[in-house]
Amino acid sequence: MPVSPRFDVLGLGVVAVDDLLYVDEYPPADGKVRVRRRERQCGGLTGTALVAAARLGSRCSYAGRLGDDELSCFVMDRFREEGIDLTYRVRCDEAWPGHSTIIVDQRHKTRTVFSSLDGAVAADPSRPEAELIRAAGVLLIDHHGLEGTLRAVQIARQSGVGVVADFERDPGPPFDEVLALTDHLILSEQFARRLTGVQDPARAAEQLWRPDRRAVVVTGGSRGCWYVGPDAAQTRHFPAFSVEVVDTTGCGDVFHGAYASALAGAKDLYERIAVASAAAALKATRPGGQAGCPATGAVNAFLRARGFRV
Repeated sequence: MPVSPRFDVLGLGVVAVDDLLYVDEYPPADGKVRVRRRERQCGGLTGTALVAAARLGSRCSYAGRLGDDELSCFVMDRFREEGIDLTYRVRCDEAWPGHSTIIVDQRHKTRTVFSSLDGAVAADPSRPEAELIRAAGVLLIDHHGLEGTLRAVQIARQSGVGVVADFERDPGPPFDEVLALTDHLILSEQFARRLTGVQDPARAAEQLWRPDRRAVVVTGGSRGCWYVGPDAAQTRHFPAFSVEVVDTTGCGDVFHGAYASALAGAKDLYERIAVASAAAALKATRPGGQAGCPATGAVNAFLRARGFRV
């Protein structure tokens, strides 16, 4: 199959379908609450990040594995609506999206996620073709389907393609190999602590830094993020933007997608952090995961209003 023109962001990780239930307050054990609203959205670490990048103007493609079941078709329909290319989607009858039920507590602005990833197999061990990976601006991965992911990351790094990772846990081999090859490592504060054994997020970022990386970012939600790169003598802190929080579902995934989009756009590390932080902040002001992903104009206006040059 001939390779398409270069994609800005190529995604290989897991996608999911999220059923969101909005309640006044999450119930205690044996409690009962009324569902005020219910929605079905496409989600997942890589799925939401791809939508975030696409809304920021990046040309995106998904090349992981999906079937033809109801949930897979729902995801693919949503991707097409967002302009995400599915030419290189690997059809697999044994693969289907992850499926989550998310309870959104509207009083405390929190969410509780009940997830099933039984059929979420993500990257194929032999696809996409090496030429497609080399033609990408950024490879976006997570911790699912690591055998296929390792192959793709090796090709990307050999070709100078940046690898942006959204890891939430260590599922076992070959995670350490994939982690070592990731040159744009963005982790939550909780997972960074588990990986390093260091409680302070700034020190955790320093522990994860290595000379062959381009960036390490440790995100702390409302506390902002800590980052280190080749142009930083020490770890720096980027405060979170102050916003009226409505729903934090997907904020971390939006951060990854916006960062990948900014990286594909050749922005420097500080600019990438600013764009990603702004996109995640705007997402927090809107209900839903992918539904709340902001567009380029909204992110640029948000940053300009806060004195950033965009």
